Amino acid sequence: MPADAELPMTKKTDRTPIRWLVLALAAASLCLGALAPAHVAEAQEQRYQRRSILDFFLGRRYLDDAPQAPDVQQPRRQQRKRPPAPKAVVNTRTAPPLRTVEEEPAVQKLGDARTILIVGDFLASGLGDGLTAAFETSPGVVVEARGNVSSGLVRDDYYDWPEQLPKMIDELKPAMVVVMIGANDRQQMVTDTAKEKFRTDGWFTEYRRRVLSFGKEVTGRKIPLLWVGLPAFESDSMTADAVQMNQLYRNQVESIGGEFVDIWDGFVDENGNFIVTGSDVNGQQVRLRTSDGINLTQAGRRKLAFYVEKPARRLLGTQASPDLVRLDSSNLPGLGLPDNPVEHTVPISLSDPNLDGGAELLGARPPPMALTRSPRDLLVEQGEMTPAPPGRVDDYRLPVAKAPAEVSVK
Repeated sequence: MPADAELPMTKKTDRTPIRWLVLALAAASLCLGALAPAHVAEAQEQRYQRRSILDFFLGRRYLDDAPQAPDVQQPRRQQRKRPPAPKAVVNTRTAPPLRTVEEEPAVQKLGDARTILIVGDFLASGLGDGLTAAFETSPGVVVEARGNVSSGLVRDDYYDWPEQLPKMIDELKPAMVVVMIGANDRQQMVTDTAKEKFRTDGWFTEYRRRVLSFGKEVTGRKIPLLWVGLPAFESDSMTADAVQMNQLYRNQVESIGGEFVDIWDGFVDENGNFIVTGSDVNGQQVRLRTSDGINLTQAGRRKLAFYVEKPARRLLGTQASPDLVRLDSSNLPGLGLPDNPVEHTVPISLSDPNLDGGAELLGARPPPMALTRSPRDLLVEQGEMTPAPPGRVDDYRLPVAKAPAEVSVK
């Protein structure tokens, strides 16, 4: 066949149906992909995202890329459970016990501990909390607070203190009684004969009698009595009444052998005015009073007890102070002294001349005679002082002025 001969037309047109078939199959695959469910299409897209259309039609099949039916689920791979870690075996015989954070145990009170009985109103209850904290580390002291919040010496129909106090004393047998009462007594008083209004002369006369009778219930039994005064209040009228009632308490209690505890300066400023914030027992600025201007905070209660703690410890003695140690022959420290010190002691005569390193005592021979008097003798005997040399700091002599030179006349 010649080189320039053309191929038959049939050979050129034989590839046309194949191309159309390939394009038809590609279009059909695209349509089926669009009509397939969404989850199948997504799965196929994930499996064939790295393959092109030419790889698909050229026959490059991969066994692991064949799509699966959507209703067939592959079994999940079961995860192997790890065996539990072996527990550590602790030998309780040799291993030390585990330490746990615990609060320090409270100080155990002694069997013969002395009792402080606190009676009164709501302020006495707060004083009981403060004194309990103050004597917490004292094994020889027990604090018993028997305060009634709304009680007083005026409304004996509500709570009769003259009747209840002897029962408490017989029950507890206290070594001391602390009274703080009167904050609720600013009201009308009903007596056997009349109704006395507050601040009247009849009211103060009857109230003075009740305070005296209440104090005698304690001092009559030979029990020390501490009567704590009222603090200042936010209300000016209450503060003025507290001043007058504190003076009444002091006079009546001291007349029967009791002791009045003045706490006024601890709850006012330098001008005598009511304060909400002030110094606590450690000197730090804290809140002492609550928002009502009457009650005390926890720091205020502790400060209130601070004024009572000093006279209470003085009356109770060494049993209220556990830090004091009595020194006797049983607890003296070892000083290393010999059993018989006389054997190890050499007596020395006071007339021994060798004590001062000389052969004779001082004054045995007269001092040597001096031909001239010393500056001391001149000063003491005749009052004369040797003049200081010129130029010394104690030389106060004025310089001598020189005479002017004579002028020669020609």
